[in-house]
Amino acid sequence: MFHLELEPRFSDTDALGHISNTTLPVWFEQARTPVFRIFHPTLEAETWPLIIARLEIDLMAQSYWHMPVEIRTGIGKIGNSSFHVVQEAWQNGKQIARGIAVLIHFDYGAEKALPIPDEIRSKLSGHLMD
Repeated sequence: MFHLELEPRFSDTDALGHISNTTLPVWFEQARTPVFRIFHPTLEAETWPLIIARLEIDLMAQSYWHMPVEIRTGIGKIGNSSFHVVQEAWQNGKQIARGIAVLIHFDYGAEKALPIPDEIRSKLSGHLMD
């Protein structure tokens, strides 16, 4: 599992003083960087090998700007060309959100999915979580 601690900015809040529901997808994307590096260590956009197919986020508790947030990132289901990135946001010992992103190993030139290579599949398997 990968961990990223973030300090929420005041601008991450909504009119009620909570972390905005539009902030969590951005934080989750940032926390997926170690997964991106498994596929593409340089992170160069010109040869990017992944595309996102689905993103779902469950908001589970209120969260606030003045306390750090930990994003926990792991791997769920691994298919032939797609896989699930499972993420949790925690603040002050309480889970505030859970998300799943479905990513596809993708060839942008051919506009088609590619099988996940065995070496990458093995690395992903080292980060499995429920």
